[in-house]
Amino acid sequence: MRKIILFVFILLFFVQCSSVKKHNNHLMALIPVDQLKSDVDFTYTKLKNLHPNLYWYISKSALDFKFDSIKSTITQPITPLAFYKKLSPVVAAVRQGHTYLYPASKRMTKKETKALVKKGIGPFSQFDFDFFDNKLYVVNNRSYDKKIQLGSEVIAVNGTKPLDLIQEYNRYYSSDGYNTTLKTATSGKRFTSYFTVENGIKDSLTYTLKYNDSVQFITIRRYKEDSIKKQEPKVRKRVSSLDRAKSRETRRKKRVNGYNPDLKNYNRNLHFMEKDSSVAIMKIRSFNKGDFRPFYKESFRKIDNYKSKTLILDLRDNGGGRLNEIVDLYSYLADSTFVFLDKSEIVSRSSLMEGAYFNGGSFSLKVLKAIYAPLLYSYLLLTVHKDDTGKNWYATHTRDHKLNANRVQGRIYVLINGGSFSASSLISSNLKSSKRVTFVGDETGGAFNGTVAGFTPVLKLPNSKLKIRIGIMMMAPHHKTKIKGHGIFPDKEISSTLEDRLKENDPELNWILKDIKKEFLKSDSQ
Repeated sequence: MRKIILFVFILLFFVQCSSVKKHNNHLMALIPVDQLKSDVDFTYTKLKNLHPNLYWYISKSALDFKFDSIKSTITQPITPLAFYKKLSPVVAAVRQGHTYLYPASKRMTKKETKALVKKGIGPFSQFDFDFFDNKLYVVNNRSYDKKIQLGSEVIAVNGTKPLDLIQEYNRYYSSDGYNTTLKTATSGKRFTSYFTVENGIKDSLTYTLKYNDSVQFITIRRYKEDSIKKQEPKVRKRVSSLDRAKSRETRRKKRVNGYNPDLKNYNRNLHFMEKDSSVAIMKIRSFNKGDFRPFYKESFRKIDNYKSKTLILDLRDNGGGRLNEIVDLYSYLADSTFVFLDKSEIVSRSSLMEGAYFNGGSFSLKVLKAIYAPLLYSYLLLTVHKDDTGKNWYATHTRDHKLNANRVQGRIYVLINGGSFSASSLISSNLKSSKRVTFVGDETGGAFNGTVAGFTPVLKLPNSKLKIRIGIMMMAPHHKTKIKGHGIFPDKEISSTLEDRLKENDPELNWILKDIKKEFLKSDSQ
């Protein structure tokens, strides 16, 4: 039995190594012209078959022209990355943030990945960067070179100017609609990914940094933290019942709040300000990590018990997540019984089958799915309906939802910015209808009137092997705006500056706290 297991392990190891090698060799291959043009046609066909609102922000004739034109520019064989740079701007022209092409990038075997981790922290991971006024800055320094000042402008990395790379890659993806805040908010974080796509993973990088008009060249190498540690003998400590209880409590908090071990923070947090706990602040970094139901249940019970008069909901840089979570959260925030979404438009029943059900998974899983496919199709016959115009609709969260018993009674402030996308924009759209909700910050990266997401299958182009992600459900919040192609605009527009970031100053939150005090003094005097 051991020999069989060992044989299987060795076989899987060589299969994986062979697959990675084949993939990496393909990155350097020149793909014939006819195959590239075939992939262009494949991409447009899949978009038309799966994407329910392809011509929301661009006309059919304009998109047809773009796909036809790109084929006329392909006159010689090119690599997958060069093809990505040709095709991705056309996909981005659809202006749907959930639909985009993945760039061709090198893969690593498990052995190579393990060896890289052993070598320590990479020269990019030792810093946090942010983008202000078309310039990239160091805003956090975790490197071994403590002389690097926070606020240093990154003029170049290995000779590459950040602005050049950011402007190039900004053409390869889109926000929802016409807003620009998503790219402004995320460019600093995306720069390292762009550089790695172009140059691969590096063990050392030479930074050209500018601080107070002084320019310096600094080489940062991969290094291992605490590489020399004395192995102290393990001493068994007697664990008390109190220690065990604390350990259980910590494990539960990590599960419920969603602990991120890399960033060492929680996905969801609740804390109170003022001595009387009259102001509650709930920070939600995303809607896709942790056990959300007990968190909201316990948090809003606590807010109710403390008689908090104001809730500040911080959705800045929240890229979205689960629909079920935002509906649950909204049940604590809405003014009355609510319908969260209108019916979701889809291309057809078969688009749900192809895009959401059969896409992805191992061969054995696909066989299992095929067995149960008739049951699913029967379900879709009951839930997908065609209207008089010939459009297909799928109903999800379209019924009346009841308010939660511990719903917020007082004033609500919502913090938003360009990084607020997808699910965080959907819940913000519905909250915008309430007169007791005030939005502070920047326009959201997600559109007010909905997004094409739901299920987002990833398909592989046959010849270039590039992958495309496509949203297949048009999800529209119940409350909408007449302004097309933009996000939720704040009632009070405030943007953080580089100086704010370096001094850990939060001007948006500071404005809210001042406004709360102003409202309190006003009501107190009446």
